[in-house]
Amino acid sequence: MTPRSWVPLVGIMLVMLAACVVAVPAQEAANPDVLRIATTTSLYDTGLLDELEVMYENTSGVDVQITAQGTGQSLDTARRGDVDLVLVHSPTQEQQFIDEGYGINPRCFAYNNFLIVGPESDPAGIANMTPKDAFETLYVAGTNNTPGVVFVSRGDDSGTHNREQQIWEAVGYNYTEDIQDSGPWYQETGSGMGETLTIANQKEAYTLTDIGTYLAFQDQLDLVELVTEGDELLNRYSAIAVNPEMAEGVNIDEANNFINWIISDETKEFIGNFGVEEFGQPLFVPLYAPECTEPPFNCTCAEPVNVTA
Repeated sequence: MTPRSWVPLVGIMLVMLAACVVAVPAQEAANPDVLRIATTTSLYDTGLLDELEVMYENTSGVDVQITAQGTGQSLDTARRGDVDLVLVHSPTQEQQFIDEGYGINPRCFAYNNFLIVGPESDPAGIANMTPKDAFETLYVAGTNNTPGVVFVSRGDDSGTHNREQQIWEAVGYNYTEDIQDSGPWYQETGSGMGETLTIANQKEAYTLTDIGTYLAFQDQLDLVELVTEGDELLNRYSAIAVNPEMAEGVNIDEANNFINWIISDETKEFIGNFGVEEFGQPLFVPLYAPECTEPPFNCTCAEPVNVTA
């Protein structure tokens, strides 16, 4: 084949390459007028997020779209790029999300505590124990078929479920080998906190819950607070933006704006007052520096996020 015979072939190849370039879709652009948030169910079930949603929409003019899930599900939703921001409460899962490169600009903004609640009759006798002693006692009573001893778990990879597993581990049990399927005393709902509390109430069972959701549902429950103190019961809430370099269409500017808004003194004051009138105590306690930077919180709660837009 002579050199001139390559000319048509080269032309054809260039046309094909150009077509390929045209066929590559442009990266999906973020919608600047929408902020998509995946949130833990405890923030949603208490009603706090409804209030924050209205406040932020009125302040920013942005349409806030909320998906309420457990923390694990929220982080998975963020990994797929289906939201711009997560509001979660599981430090171990959050750190993994950040280490993987999906989460940026984490800021803690509030905390409360977990409780172990159960029937007033307390057939396992765990009232006022430490969390670890209570779990050990529940396991022994449950696996020995003690009448009336049932523990209802969320079983949904949420922050609450993750904390439950950590307490089992601290006691010395392997969750998947020793706890799951260990008998009819241990049951999983696969549901959010409000529904899990409702099911536990129906079964006159024990469960681990955040205090905010428990107080919000208290008038519908016969369950009482049995274990309320212990380092294992600390429950910290954080806002984390989704890294736009890891997912298309992330509205990072509005995610950062929201983070700066939720860690502002004005918003924290509102969070600290939420629930006081109705329940006689706040459902969430806002975090301020320097307290947030020290144990047991070990997080950033006051330093603003740099907003580029």
